[in-house]
Amino acid sequence: MSADEIRGTTHGTAPVPLSVLDLVTVGAGSTATDALRTSVELSRFAEARGFHRYWVAEHHSMPGVASSSPAVILAHLAAHTDRIRLGSGGVMLPNHAPLVIAEQFGTLEAMAPGRIDLGLGRAPGTDGATAAALRRTDTLDEGADDFPQQLAELTRFLDDDFPDGHPYRRIHAIPGPVQGSTPGGVQSPHRPPIWLLGSSGFSARLAGLLGLPFAFAHHFSAQNTIPALDLYRQTFRPSGMLDEPYALIGVSALATDDEREARRQVRAAALNMIRLRTGRPGLFPDPDDAEKYEFGPMEEDFVASWTRNIVHGTADEVRSGLDDLHKRTGADELMLTSHAHHGELRLRSYELIADAYGLPTA
Repeated sequence: MSADEIRGTTHGTAPVPLSVLDLVTVGAGSTATDALRTSVELSRFAEARGFHRYWVAEHHSMPGVASSSPAVILAHLAAHTDRIRLGSGGVMLPNHAPLVIAEQFGTLEAMAPGRIDLGLGRAPGTDGATAAALRRTDTLDEGADDFPQQLAELTRFLDDDFPDGHPYRRIHAIPGPVQGSTPGGVQSPHRPPIWLLGSSGFSARLAGLLGLPFAFAHHFSAQNTIPALDLYRQTFRPSGMLDEPYALIGVSALATDDEREARRQVRAAALNMIRLRTGRPGLFPDPDDAEKYEFGPMEEDFVASWTRNIVHGTADEVRSGLDDLHKRTGADELMLTSHAHHGELRLRSYELIADAYGLPTA
């Protein structure tokens, strides 16, 4: 597997390769169809402007996030793009049988050869009750604790290399390498590179020990970013995939033509998060409604804390903020996620950032 599948190319004046994380945001007054159409448009824009990869993340039971089925969305995006890397940021492995994920991403690899990333997380991507419904079990901690074993099993299925005597030795993930060893078979042995995702030290350490690329969720766990990246680099062992650490961080960034509009959108995003964390998930609020909302003292404290970690404002302000974040973290790649009520604003944000860094215009 070529390291070029991991390491991107830096364009323009960007400090490192830039990528996109799409949560397929559904705003009040819009539909999931609208959000998915925006995703197609955004993926094509990202490809044209030199963004390295485009990931979608698994979430469940959240009305404002239409990305419950990453593999389905990625297949759709693959049909509308030609070059950009597509992947999961991530699939929450404890929610699924490893064989199912190996089959899904083997299928994606067959659809878009050499363009698929398999990013994996161990969190449920939802609340406990929904996780129980997904897994058909009440022992939710078991899934997270078993993550290393699930990862090893998934890797075996992807490589089709269970040892002799293993109960799964005669089970094959298809599409997959076994097709190449079947009489008359010409299937490529290539498989999507695995990334580990995290918001704490667990996956950072595991990614380092396994020599895998690591993606850290700075956009919702900023206080842990530098400790996790340090731990990843300290524990890293060279592997067949990487000879040195490679870490990207997910960054919430919103650039607008009008600085005031950026503040309005970010405040609406904070209200959206308050509702989610208090068990009232909904559609991304209209900023006009968010401006009318009376935040309590504790909520105002949360808004201040939450918005502090969103790089927002004019294009120049966002560029400066991203440059500073890169200097502080030493991240090898910045994966930007823009949250706004309208798809047009999300698209405009990426356009402004691309222009600010002088990314190619295809």
